[in-house]
Amino acid sequence: MLFAAHIITAYPHMFPGPLGESLSGRALADGLWQLQTHDLRNFGHGKHQNIDDTPAGGGAGMVLRADVAAGALDNVTDNVKGADKLPVILPSPRGQLFSQEMARDWAEADGLIFLCNRFEGVDERFIEARRPLEVSLGDYVLGGGELAAMAMLEAVLRLLPGVMGKAESGTDESFSAANDGLLEYPHYTRPQEWEGRAIPDIVTGGDHEKLAAWRRAEAEALTQKRRPDLWDKLAGKREDEKN
Repeated sequence: MLFAAHIITAYPHMFPGPLGESLSGRALADGLWQLQTHDLRNFGHGKHQNIDDTPAGGGAGMVLRADVAAGALDNVTDNVKGADKLPVILPSPRGQLFSQEMARDWAEADGLIFLCNRFEGVDERFIEARRPLEVSLGDYVLGGGELAAMAMLEAVLRLLPGVMGKAESGTDESFSAANDGLLEYPHYTRPQEWEGRAIPDIVTGGDHEKLAAWRRAEAEALTQKRRPDLWDKLAGKREDEKN
């Protein structure tokens, strides 16, 4: 079944955006995946199609109405064949942290539904009733869920069959199982020397066994230095596997 991405947003013109370029754009043009946007304002209220209102109890910002969010989501799941089986993602700074493992899991699905919010939040009753998966890109706040959805979706799309030129491109990289979840080792290409810096001899020496060991050591060193949290997590995982 063709992978289908459904984007529920008040700004459908933002898509495909960057997803229409490079690998994901070529894959979209080649029919390897499909994109459908769904305008939240079609489910708004009044002559201005209002989709938000002031927070109950007071506070800053506006809140996306539960009936609007549910109406838009139900329209997709009720009327698009197979959509009721797709994961529903709510980009949110309070969600669980997005990961490469999550991207791999989603790539096995027939598609994804993203509900993109642009206000203070979504009425909690919608979350309780429809139970979307709240997912965060990191410990910061964006102006809305559209850019987060694009980033997550691109991470998924590049893992779909036929999207990357070489299948191994997605296996030996940062956070991959083949790399034991480590950050990726350094890469080099021509020219052989640039601004007094030469490509390390071991990279071009032709000894594949030594090169593999060097790459592993570099990946471990980079992970320890730049992501000590990830290194500690992987170390704990290795200990659990021994026991």
